[in-house]
Amino acid sequence: MTDRIHQFLADRRPQTPCLVIDLAVIEENYRELRRTLPLPRVFYAVKANPAPEIIDTLARLGSNFDVASRGEIDLCLAAGIAPERISFGNTIKKQSDIAYAHERGVRLFAFDSDAELDKLVASAPGASVFCRLLTDGQGADWPLSRKFGCTPPMAAALLLRAKERGLDAYGLSFHVGSQQTALGAWDAAVREAAKLFRRLREDGVELRMLNLGGGFPTRYRTEVPGTESCANAVMNAMTRHFGNDLPEMIVEPGRALAGDAGVIQTEVVLISRKDYAERKRWVFLDVGKFGGLAETMDEAIKYPIVTQRDGGATGPVVLAGPTCDSADILYENSDYRLPLDLKVGDKVAILGTGAYTSSYASVGFNGFAPLQTYCI
Repeated sequence: MTDRIHQFLADRRPQTPCLVIDLAVIEENYRELRRTLPLPRVFYAVKANPAPEIIDTLARLGSNFDVASRGEIDLCLAAGIAPERISFGNTIKKQSDIAYAHERGVRLFAFDSDAELDKLVASAPGASVFCRLLTDGQGADWPLSRKFGCTPPMAAALLLRAKERGLDAYGLSFHVGSQQTALGAWDAAVREAAKLFRRLREDGVELRMLNLGGGFPTRYRTEVPGTESCANAVMNAMTRHFGNDLPEMIVEPGRALAGDAGVIQTEVVLISRKDYAERKRWVFLDVGKFGGLAETMDEAIKYPIVTQRDGGATGPVVLAGPTCDSADILYENSDYRLPLDLKVGDKVAILGTGAYTSSYASVGFNGFAPLQTYCI
C-alpha cells in the first residue's frame, strides 16, 4: 500500500468495498517497462483495468491500447486516442464489431480461425492482421491456453489465405499466460514463431511483426521475476531465434502496469465457525468473487491481505465473500492466517488488486453494487 493510498483511505473513509488506484504507480511501472524493453511498442490491455484515469495516464505517456470489444474501442476514442494506436486483439469478434472498428479507423486485428478470417475479409478490407498461436501456459498462475490461438501449421495456412484475400498478413502473436513466472516460457514461444516467419517467407509471405502478448507478473504473496528479468528473457529469446533480423515487436501488459497500483479496502461482515470444536474460523468480507475477486477461482491468484490488527497472534481462516452463492469462497486451502482478535466491522486491505478486479465485478449480483474505484 502506497503512502498516497493510505492517506486517501484515512482522510476520505470511503464506503467499502472500494478499489483505490495510485496513478503514480501506473506511471512508474510504464516507465520501467519502457526502460527495460525499449524496442517493442506497448499496447496496454484495457481489460485489466479500464478506468478512464488509467487510460488518460497511459495515453499521455505514449502507450497504445489493446482492446477486446466495441465498448473498449469507444473508451479509447473518447479519450482522444487515435485509432492507429488501437489493436483489436480479441480473436472472437462479432462481424458488426469488426465493421464498427474498421469504420472508425482501427486497422490492426487478431484472428486464429477461418471463420474469423472470413469476417475480417468482409468487414475490414485491407486491414493488417496477426494470427495467434496456441501456447500451453505452463508456469502461469492464470493460464490462457486452449481457448485462444491455433497450431503453427494452421497459422501458416491462415496467413497465406489472408494475403491471398487482400489482407495485410502482418504477423503472429502469442500469450505465455497471465502472471507467468517461468522465464523460459518466452523462449519456447518465440522459437515457434521464428520457425513460422522463416516458413512463410519461403511461401512468399513476409511477416513483419511479432506480438509477444502479456504475462509479466506482479508480486502477490511470493517473489516473482521483476520487469527487468522478464524483459531480458524476452529479448534474449528474440536475438537467439531471430538473430539480427528482428521483426517489429508488440507487448500487451495489463497486470504488470496496474496490478500493484491498487488496493481493495473491505470490511469484515461476519466471523464464524462451522462447529464449536473447529479451530479454523470463517471470515466473511463485503467483497468476494462476484465483487471483483474472480481470479481467486481455484485459488489461482493469492492476494496479500493486511488488517488493522496485524502484529499479534494469528490463526487459520477460510476467506469468503458476502453473496448467497456457495462458489463465493476466496481461499480455503491456501493457508491464510489472520489475527485472532479480528472483529466484525474491522477494515481489511487486499493488496495488489489494481488489475482484473473492477473489470471482473458483477453489475449487481444479489443487489451488491459494483466495485467503486477511486483513482488518485
